[in-house]
Amino acid sequence: MHVVLAGGGTAGHIEPALALADALRRQDPSVGITALGTERGLETRLVPERGYELALIPAVPLPRKPTPELITVPGRLRGTIKAAEQILERTRADCVVGFGGYVALPGYLAAKRAGVPIVVHEANARPGLANKIGSRYAHGVAVSTPDSKLRGARYIGIPLRRTIATLDRARVRPEARAAFGLDPNLPTLLVSGGSQGARHLNEVVQRVAPLLQRSGIQILHVVGPKNELPRVDNMPGMPPYIPVPYVDRMDLAYAAADMMLCRAGAMTVAELSAVGLPAAYVPLPIGNGEQRLNAQPVVNAGGGLLVDDAALTPEWVQGNVLPVLSDPHRLYEMSRAAAEFGRRDADDLLVGMVYEAIAARRNA
Repeated sequence: MHVVLAGGGTAGHIEPALALADALRRQDPSVGITALGTERGLETRLVPERGYELALIPAVPLPRKPTPELITVPGRLRGTIKAAEQILERTRADCVVGFGGYVALPGYLAAKRAGVPIVVHEANARPGLANKIGSRYAHGVAVSTPDSKLRGARYIGIPLRRTIATLDRARVRPEARAAFGLDPNLPTLLVSGGSQGARHLNEVVQRVAPLLQRSGIQILHVVGPKNELPRVDNMPGMPPYIPVPYVDRMDLAYAAADMMLCRAGAMTVAELSAVGLPAAYVPLPIGNGEQRLNAQPVVNAGGGLLVDDAALTPEWVQGNVLPVLSDPHRLYEMSRAAAEFGRRDADDLLVGMVYEAIAARRNA
């Protein structure tokens, strides 16, 4: 059996694809896996690092909304679809699983032409154009939120790395706090604006950090690899404020924390819900509003707070985040609410949908 994964560009597309690849290999170590990608995406680094084959095709960016540029897409796609079709033929693909992004649409259209069954996974609450089109031809459609508008969608959550999906935060917490140089007993706020950081979140946290420290809160702040680390003068006896450029082991960061201040990307929301870590979500102020939609269900369930980027100030953090971190009972209730909303088994559920699609094609 050989499965082709189409989900390049950003980590939000690539990580679920790689989590599925890992789950497929656990089920059957002999399964062949090829990831479609472009030379400009993060997949050029992430896919080989995880030990999977990467096959590159030309990138054809898709407009997020209907625009005059949309009519030029079919012409620009022809060569990319042909390249994807050649990869399906070379690998003798049994199924194409798409996650959105630049490579998904050519992957879907090539699979349709080649008669290869399609499974679509949509991570965001608001589907992208590629997955809207792919879902029309798919044998199965999986989504991360229960109120998705994609036709015939099955709610499974987002496939996660096993280190996240199996994380026991309470058990790992002593090791995690020691790894980051944190106090083993103090309430801990984790801050991250995503893989590249977020300047506004960084500025607000740097300004409010002394107040949080004086209130007995310690801070682990992931500023982003391209952002300047703030100068910190941790006074003796004060809770530590620890800025770092990047964290490879987010499972340890989640285990060390009691609450997180972060953006609301689909992967972030899914991971925090799965591990039961409450968060103050600050949706990205640009785009089509999908980050607010990503966070809204878990916030409605009681597992987080939601604030507009423009409304995030040191005063807001003081008035909303500090009271949660200072109240163990409220932290416990929010953690439980987030965990009840989270899904840890999406990778295995998606494997089942892949096998169903292949079986249906063979029976047909």
